[in-house]
Amino acid sequence: MQKVVIEGPVSLSGEIDISGSKNASLPIMISTVLAKGSCLIGNIPNLRDTRFLVSILKDLGCRVDFQKNVFAVHSSIISKKSADYEYVRQMRASIVLLGPVIARYKKFKIALPGGCSIGTRGIDLHLKALKLMGVKIAIRNGYVQAERKFGKLKAIKHKFSKISVGATQNILMAATLAKGKSILKNCAIEPEVIDLIKFLNNCGAQIKINKRTISINGVEHLNLHNHEVIPDRVEAGSYILATMASKGKLILNNFKPDDLTNPLEIYKSMGLKIKKLSNSSYQFSCQNLKSINKISTKEFPGYPTDLQAQVIATQLKTGQRSKVVENIFENRFIHIPELRRFGADLKIKEKTVEINKVSELYGAEVMATDIRASFSLIIGAIISKGTTTINRIYHLDRGYEDFDLKLKKCGVNIKRKK
Repeated sequence: MQKVVIEGPVSLSGEIDISGSKNASLPIMISTVLAKGSCLIGNIPNLRDTRFLVSILKDLGCRVDFQKNVFAVHSSIISKKSADYEYVRQMRASIVLLGPVIARYKKFKIALPGGCSIGTRGIDLHLKALKLMGVKIAIRNGYVQAERKFGKLKAIKHKFSKISVGATQNILMAATLAKGKSILKNCAIEPEVIDLIKFLNNCGAQIKINKRTISINGVEHLNLHNHEVIPDRVEAGSYILATMASKGKLILNNFKPDDLTNPLEIYKSMGLKIKKLSNSSYQFSCQNLKSINKISTKEFPGYPTDLQAQVIATQLKTGQRSKVVENIFENRFIHIPELRRFGADLKIKEKTVEINKVSELYGAEVMATDIRASFSLIIGAIISKGTTTINRIYHLDRGYEDFDLKLKKCGVNIKRKK
């Protein structure tokens, strides 16, 4: 199992090209099963999860290729109506296959999803809406077995009981081929959802969004269309926070500030300086880092849960007491024991982490625990004295394309080892 070794402390200095969004890429790649024809989807990050999804689609019978950050679809026809445990267990996003496949084909069976352990993240929201659309659902032997009761899915008027990115994506994809007009309320409106809608509309779907309500007029068929995936806002935010924590100076290319409006306002209040170099290139620096009294995670456009761990790590040595409240997932503090190994003074009370000042942090052997939160360990390593070894970096490889090479370009002494 691979690991990275980092020598600290070090200030980030250099230039990084932000990769395409993983959270936008996966549903867009999946949505191609809805449509006929062929297409090229660019700016797909070369990650464990994107490669897994290519394997799943190939196993289902789709003719697809993935090279040099381009996902090529030659045929989206599915010949196998079962997504097996061997593939699905390692990627939670695979459940989003269910909606689009059952919209185009009468039957489909998919293993219950795996992925990282940051809460229950059940699939009830997905299944409840699909049942309303006329899908017979049974869960047996670790699989969700789905079968359409009618010739086509029925359009629905439905309000999600909880805002969910995955459920929003799954059901809006299913609704594109349903009979009639579907109205979905209390939807997720993350940039990744908007990018999926843009792709589907270019393929011939009829989808409109108004605040948290999405309206979908079902169509007879879709035709694949070329697309370029948006930049990864979480990757960008992670490198910005690493720059702040290390009091460095960093240029980010392929960056969309509008997708990080809330976090950037918070970071500016903490001392971040931003200089626009072009429409997609920005320089970030921070010489006087301050804590912020309280940060609470919230659905977009609020503060992202995927940047919660990183902002905790950024404040470990700032000198003021700070609190971070996690409102999205009920079990997303599993990185806290690992950060304590650096010498951090962190206290957990229910949904809140209290960060207290320490005079120094020291390198340690730590373990990555989930895709995004594990970047907090990199931040911890670059602001700590001595050697840090981060184990189980397959989590980082699922969320951050070439993270070690990008950090090395910015002056970090980082080595990947087996």
